[in-house]
Amino acid sequence: MGIVEKIGEIEREIARTQKNKATEYHLGLLKAKLAKYRQELLEPKGSGGSGKGEGFDVQKTESVAASYEFTTLTCIPGVIYHEGARIQLLDLPGIIEGASSGKGRGRQVIAVAKTADLVLMMLDAKKGEQQKILLERELEAVGIRLNKPRPRIYLKRKAGGGVKVNHTVPLTKCDEKLIMTVLHEYKIFNADVIFHDDYTIDDFIDVIQGSRVYIRCLYCYNKCDHLTIKAVDTLARQPHSVVISCELNLNIDYLIETIWDYLALIRVYLKKPGNAPDLGQEDGLILHNDSTIEQACHAIHRTLAANFRYYLNF
Repeated sequence: MGIVEKIGEIEREIARTQKNKATEYHLGLLKAKLAKYRQELLEPKGSGGSGKGEGFDVQKTESVAASYEFTTLTCIPGVIYHEGARIQLLDLPGIIEGASSGKGRGRQVIAVAKTADLVLMMLDAKKGEQQKILLERELEAVGIRLNKPRPRIYLKRKAGGGVKVNHTVPLTKCDEKLIMTVLHEYKIFNADVIFHDDYTIDDFIDVIQGSRVYIRCLYCYNKCDHLTIKAVDTLARQPHSVVISCELNLNIDYLIETIWDYLALIRVYLKKPGNAPDLGQEDGLILHNDSTIEQACHAIHRTLAANFRYYLNF
């Protein structure tokens, strides 16, 4: 039995198992096995690579727009110029059901998506919810967590001493026995575990795997001109959502502004001693809003951080 068949068998067993107190340990064990098999599927042993996927040959052409689906067949790069910053945009082929198992060049699309700072999920406004559920399920299966913070769970493996589980808040979604069961499935018998919040066993499995990627996602519903005003208003009020019409060029400016906000970029203006600060549209450093002074120094020159003494904040 291959890995894909094993994954399907475990998924069917999880689906038919009732969720209650008596079955939570069995379900936790199944979820741990499922995560291990999915990891093996994405990073097959003996591949000789880094396990991050094959990727694409980037084509320097224009994206094709048509009235039918799956017009994009490879990775097509583009650039958005906004607030003096160059934001690289990669137009990827759409993924189909089973992409997490490699169907429809799914592994290649996922390999690129894992390296992004933001996922812009393009959806058809008339059937957006169906597409959204499918895409989220496929990305979830390969370890991409959308609009979700990284779990504050401390896990340190040790050479001996057994497993010690502590928590700073009461745990209502899992208990120490379930945590131990999952750790033993991963052949971890000596470790320190600290839960800093009330997390599920799925979150704990993500921490054990260590390969999960937490990315912000913006759901973009196209063809909003085919809907009623009430339906458009309903979509626009959903979390992390923007409605547009590419054909009529509706709401594109707001989409670009929202992309800028979700990327959480800031501009740092510089001033040379004795000169006025450079405040032009193209001046300044573009950094993430959580960047440190050291990172700003590296962005200017790689040797600046070693000679840095102080800075003046205006």
